[in-house]
Amino acid sequence: MDNAGNTPRVILQEVGPRDGLQNERIVLDPTVRARIVNDLAEAGIPRIQIGSFVNPQRVPQMARTELVWRKLSRRPGTRYSVLILNKRGLEDALNAKMPHVEIYVSASETHSVKNSGTPVEKAMSEAVEIIVEALQRGIGVTAGVMCAFGCHYEGTVPVERVRDMVREFESHRPTEIGLADTTGMGDPQAMRTMIDSLAGIVPLERLALHLHDTRGLAMDNMIAALDMGVDKFDTSVGGLGGCPFVPNAAGNMATERVVDTLKAMGMATGIDSPAVARVRERLQALLQRPLGPRCTMPEK
Repeated sequence: MDNAGNTPRVILQEVGPRDGLQNERIVLDPTVRARIVNDLAEAGIPRIQIGSFVNPQRVPQMARTELVWRKLSRRPGTRYSVLILNKRGLEDALNAKMPHVEIYVSASETHSVKNSGTPVEKAMSEAVEIIVEALQRGIGVTAGVMCAFGCHYEGTVPVERVRDMVREFESHRPTEIGLADTTGMGDPQAMRTMIDSLAGIVPLERLALHLHDTRGLAMDNMIAALDMGVDKFDTSVGGLGGCPFVPNAAGNMATERVVDTLKAMGMATGIDSPAVARVRERLQALLQRPLGPRCTMPEK
């Protein structure tokens, strides 16, 4: 609820500085990336994924994320996080003194190998070790499942497989559980079925969704999840994003559009939509291409 106590509040996490920029042809300097994160924080976004600790040879756009972190103003009340894929990423996060990490494992064997070079079983085992160590070291953890609603390479992903992965994660009590529609294959009915299947495994207040807009259904999927009681979603300024290891994986829900839509639905986010739009304008100049509520992937 908001301060008045009568407006439903939705918590948005901005993933443009990571999921968005990792797909761009133009690589931005860490100082520029830090300035973008600071501007997004000043717009009132409560959670921001500032980058990732991954192999810079595979994802050069995310090189020197630790420098981005050092240069941030670190607005009070804002949760800053990084994506990691393995123990090396956790080590980097610990050295940088990051307060929160996100570790995702794909429900698709093919995508797991393409995304992280690791089979699912091994990735799950390592993720559990990372969750345990991070929590022991006082770092918050979002543990999530990629390709939870389908895979570009393998097609339908069984709900039972995702549920088993979530159950395994939840047994180690991460701060939050995430589900990612990495290839944008989800639809509202699949969303309702998946959320319903997790009843009794993870409380809805600890569930967050990351929805790609490949088929233009991300907003519909968000509304279906809202109706089920989920109130945490990833968004990206200008709709930036996708997956560099999935062909034609379109971006995320545009932060500014989601804020406006939720306001029209009578829900609060605490985010200044015009301020986010101004960040989008600056990013358009930096990336030398137009951005909008629904972006298409740039040519490689």
